[in-house]
Amino acid sequence: MKSKMASLVGATLMVALTLTACGSGSGSGNASSAGSESTSPTGSYDPNATIEIGSLYEPQNLDNTGGGGQGVTEAFNGNVYEGLFRLGDDGKVENLLAKDYKVSPDGLTYTFTLRDGVTFHSGDPLTSADVKYSIEKVLAKDSQSARKSSFAGVKSITTPDDSTVTVKLATKSISFVYNLSYVWIINDQAKNLTTSEDGTGPYKLGTWKRGSSLSLDLFAGYWGTPPTNKGVVFHYFTEATALNNALLTNAVDIVTSEQSPDALAQFSGNEDYKVNNGHSTTKLLLAFNDRVKPFDNALVRKAVTSAIDNRKLLTSIWGDYGTLIGSMVPPTDPWYEDLTTVNPYDVELAKKQLSEAGYANGFGFTLDTPNYDPHPTAATFIKSELAKVGITVTINVITADEWYTKVFKDHDFAATLQEHVNDRDVVWYGNPDFYWGYDNPEVTKLVNQAEQSDTTDEQAALLKKANQQIAADAASDWLYLYPQIVVASSSLSGYPLNGLNSQFYAYTIKKS
Repeated sequence: MKSKMASLVGATLMVALTLTACGSGSGSGNASSAGSESTSPTGSYDPNATIEIGSLYEPQNLDNTGGGGQGVTEAFNGNVYEGLFRLGDDGKVENLLAKDYKVSPDGLTYTFTLRDGVTFHSGDPLTSADVKYSIEKVLAKDSQSARKSSFAGVKSITTPDDSTVTVKLATKSISFVYNLSYVWIINDQAKNLTTSEDGTGPYKLGTWKRGSSLSLDLFAGYWGTPPTNKGVVFHYFTEATALNNALLTNAVDIVTSEQSPDALAQFSGNEDYKVNNGHSTTKLLLAFNDRVKPFDNALVRKAVTSAIDNRKLLTSIWGDYGTLIGSMVPPTDPWYEDLTTVNPYDVELAKKQLSEAGYANGFGFTLDTPNYDPHPTAATFIKSELAKVGITVTINVITADEWYTKVFKDHDFAATLQEHVNDRDVVWYGNPDFYWGYDNPEVTKLVNQAEQSDTTDEQAALLKKANQQIAADAASDWLYLYPQIVVASSSLSGYPLNGLNSQFYAYTIKKS
């Protein structure tokens, strides 16, 4: 469902770090710190158990700079590949392969010291050359990394010795360390990364059976705390009913993200299962192409937004789950505020705004719609809603690959539906070249100022101001915020609840 956008659209801001802070290395690896964010362990467990994980998001390939999609992030991030820093399920960033780091007084030079004794799955030792290679891989011309633009300010990367990496920036970036948590550190000698891997994580790639499963085996040479299980297998399904049946028949132990709310009744109240309602950062958007008529007119965008009953849409798809937020900012972001009243559902207001914009008799447009749920359902609903104010919608169903080329790369669209999965991604509205073409110089200025803030409070205040303007301009219609529902066998504990940015750390999962 979110496969393409997971590789395209990323978050870029972080507030938990100050420019002058130095990190601290615990030396314990990722497993030791992840338990606090997961479900509490329940009694004894089997360290030799294999965890069977059910997912709808099979990787398109195994390279997250090559369009691997949400699936490869879910399976590999933190499990197979590690970064200098790690983003926890609670949204906090902590040191991982970076033992510590320092920042120059002007905020333009970062010096990282690497952790000792780290080796890749191939046996090669981790060196500063690998870090340089990995950052440059994200920045490469052909990179499809969601983080590419986040590192546009990187001026140079040098490696004074095998354990030290120095990065110089053209401008200050309060989010730089946060952004590094998304950069997989890869062996600079690794080949064929779309079908193989060479990371430093607690698991190494076992077998990938395309269209079926992907297994991860323990890496005996892991530098940190070993996983609490023998290995994991991701089982891939193309539709939610089959996935839920697999859970009911014990073919899988856990579903990473439940996409069929109608199915929850068979798990709720059943002592064999636990339904967990975590925090999501996934927004479903009706994204306008703000470059072209009539959507270059904010009044038209506001009218369209007010003509659609987002609450009714959310309820029809998710029942009592999910949230309306009225902007691009979910409640888990530090700069969140409820903006659902800025463009309220009000059909008469929508008609009035259309008339003022010169479209009293309405207009027609084509809605490019990804071919997987819930987009076709949402498109049909939107078409019906807009017909009430004289707007004719032609639904054009396209594949994820077509969406990437037509909409994201070529900007050849009037409006589209898409999910944006990451936290802190309101900053994309500060980039006039982004696919939706929103261009408000004041917002761009606020976003840039926020990135160069000296304090997280200053950053949050500036982004809150930017978000208010974005909502006032109805840059998009933020239809709703997904729930994050993980359904698991009651024999499992220690699994992630929130799955921020599509990641799913498996190394703390225990099975009794």
